[in-house]
Amino acid sequence: MPVRVESSTPSQISGADPKQTTPQACTLLSVGQAFSGTQNVSNNQKDEAWRVNVRIQGLDLEHGYLCGTMEALNVPMADTPVVTFWEGEIVDGKNYNFFTGKWQAAPEEDIRHWTKFPSFAPLMNQVEVDGGKSLDLSNYPCIFMRRFYQWLLL
Repeated sequence: MPVRVESSTPSQISGADPKQTTPQACTLLSVGQAFSGTQNVSNNQKDEAWRVNVRIQGLDLEHGYLCGTMEALNVPMADTPVVTFWEGEIVDGKNYNFFTGKWQAAPEEDIRHWTKFPSFAPLMNQVEVDGGKSLDLSNYPCIFMRRFYQWLLL
């Protein structure tokens, strides 16, 4: 899932290191930041779009980690909103790349997932070669991340 970043370019930042691999700090990706949108859910019977509120509770850019909560508001068969805790990986080419390397996910499956996002298109050729390990994403206008839902909060 990419998040668009509005920040300065390296030439506008005093002392910026052009080889930096940690994403630049930005106001969109900070503890306490909240987002609203939809979570598309598909099953064998139908597709659904749940309204969701997501809040970042923890962030460690150096290690490519973030965590938070997601509140789903219109979940069928639920009388109240469903709140889950999640942890995530920031695709930075240093800690994590575009290839999951977990759950027996093949690189082809990962590429199929990331191509759903138009902001991934300029990166695809290099990702096909090495998963994006050689890409410097520190100044890319989007931050790509994976979220893993850990448990339901009651």
